[in-house]
Amino acid sequence: MALETKQEILDILTMPEAAFWAEVAPEARRTCQAHFGDTLLVTAMLAYTNICKNQCLYCGMRAGSKIPRYRMLPEEILPLAQRAREAGLGRMFLLAGEDLHYGFDNLLTLVSGLRQQGFTIALGAGEFSRAQYQALHDAGVEEYVLKFEMSHPDSFQRLNPSTTYAKRLGCARWIREAGMKLASGNIVDWPGQTLDELADDILLMKELEISWAPNIPYLPAANTPLAQEGGPGSFLLNNKEMAILRLMMPEIKITAQQPGVNPKTGLADETGNLNAIACGANLLFCDLLPDAQADAFRPIDQRHVSGLGHCEDVARLAGLTLDLGGV
Repeated sequence: MALETKQEILDILTMPEAAFWAEVAPEARRTCQAHFGDTLLVTAMLAYTNICKNQCLYCGMRAGSKIPRYRMLPEEILPLAQRAREAGLGRMFLLAGEDLHYGFDNLLTLVSGLRQQGFTIALGAGEFSRAQYQALHDAGVEEYVLKFEMSHPDSFQRLNPSTTYAKRLGCARWIREAGMKLASGNIVDWPGQTLDELADDILLMKELEISWAPNIPYLPAANTPLAQEGGPGSFLLNNKEMAILRLMMPEIKITAQQPGVNPKTGLADETGNLNAIACGANLLFCDLLPDAQADAFRPIDQRHVSGLGHCEDVARLAGLTLDLGGV
């Protein structure tokens, strides 16, 4: 099933649910198996600071939000990472708010330390300069996660007032020029988003030649402006996007850590994860944060990612094996 045009994308986005699960999702799953076999990829995940200068209207960690804040320096993080490495995990996803006072040298020290431990590293820490992206690549970052969130400049500017659409896409270009893979994606079905905008989001991911789609449906965060405009986004539309992305870009990673109908289970919802896998998703996370910090890193409410045991349970239920990346 080849997908190339915006109309073909819209045809799936508007398809009745039963037809989608009967026709499109199985083809996406077969496509994933053809490229990745009967495996689920697992990456360790560690959010080293939840302090952020930005005022994004949808994010629970936006500047001024009354949440507990923390900042973990390399000497705190590297021992946690070493234990994960000893458990067989070989991929690390570092993420953070845009913390102006973390110190770029500290970040380079952290990246270098993780490389010395043997990790392949993906980093998501927001917008930097061209020279800083190059320095991060040279220190050992192989993949950089910078979501564009919304592909229409007017929507982006309203919901991300601390930056500009042009700067965000400029940073995406610098990431690629520095030699890193680019992971990028959107928020699915935020209040007011049209299907036309959603289709354009998908086409932008294709245009950017992403390596990983960290897509997620819109999930309201308490005390954020966008939460006043509407409730959660459609999980079905999110599943449809995952299937479309798998069919359009067979070799990318797609986040399977997805919510289900019970908000208390967060992104560790077994049904949500299994539905994502059925649509061609193939990447789960193992959170390394201590409980206090894990509870405080909440761009969305009830984030809950959980640990390696959850990944093992999902793989067993899906009839798959785990690839920890630790070879």
